[in-house]
Amino acid sequence: MANLLEKSINFFKDESVLSISLILAIISCFFVKPNYNYLNYINWETLILLFVIMVIVEVLKNLAVFEILVRKLLTKIRNTRGLVFILVLICFLSSIFITNDVSLIIFVPFSIMALKKVYRADLIVITVCLQTIAANVGCMLLPTGAPHNIVMYTSSNISFISFFLLLLPYVIVSLMFLLTILFFIPKNDIELHYIGEVEFNRNRFLKRVFMGVDYFLLLTFIALFILIGNLENITFFNMLFKKMIIGNEVLCGVIASQIISNVPAAMLLTGFSNNIEDIIIGINIGGFGTLIASMANLISYNVILRQCNEFKLRYLIIFTVLNVVLLLILLGVNALS
Repeated sequence: MANLLEKSINFFKDESVLSISLILAIISCFFVKPNYNYLNYINWETLILLFVIMVIVEVLKNLAVFEILVRKLLTKIRNTRGLVFILVLICFLSSIFITNDVSLIIFVPFSIMALKKVYRADLIVITVCLQTIAANVGCMLLPTGAPHNIVMYTSSNISFISFFLLLLPYVIVSLMFLLTILFFIPKNDIELHYIGEVEFNRNRFLKRVFMGVDYFLLLTFIALFILIGNLENITFFNMLFKKMIIGNEVLCGVIASQIISNVPAAMLLTGFSNNIEDIIIGINIGGFGTLIASMANLISYNVILRQCNEFKLRYLIIFTVLNVVLLLILLGVNALS
């Protein structure tokens, strides 16, 4: 019994978004009796697209395509600023194609290893902070760059190019912010000739690909679709959320993201407002700020906890300061637009 309780607690910690979503969805079922209409709540196009993207990402991850390129590139680097710049840049570029979450899963541990090999563990905190910001910026470029953008793209009629142009000003300003911070990284000489071989196991390739898919994320989406669908059918909540959200989509997207992260925030706001463009802006710039604002933020933090626990307080402080400053800058850009 004690072992089961411990496993339940650990599952809740590891999959807190899924656990909370399931609990809230179940509670909502007491107010709206389960029926066949529940199937209409679920945006199946979003789930299918997300699943396909996750499979493609797992193929690329198992082939170690990006990691092989980065390892070769790093052997050309001769100073610390150049090393940090490349490690941050690869998170930005890779997140465009393999999502911000996967980019950080691959490259944060890799970056910690690379910095330790050149005896610059003192740069781990700032590097991982900037990598996390870069991944959240990169995923803004295409609607397939992050789960929250997949939700927005499939639940609206916005075109690929319109999505790109809508967030481009925020991406440019964010990149300028990153480059400014990178300028203050010390430019000390280093030699990084060898980082070890990339392990590639051909055995059971397809099994590893499909086992690597985040099925818990798909379940989270289903639970959230049911929750939002039920809230729409409860008159009190329907009127309350519409009153709060309509006309304040950007601000609501930012605030909701700080509390429940931007994936649930995207699904919540689209259930009560048709102003898709403002919701897209709100949940994307809302990914900056608190550690909770984006699931990608939590991925980097968990790596720090596992591999560099002694840096966790410093990481939290620097991460929060940089993210809050960038969030305020982007809110200023939105106010001027």
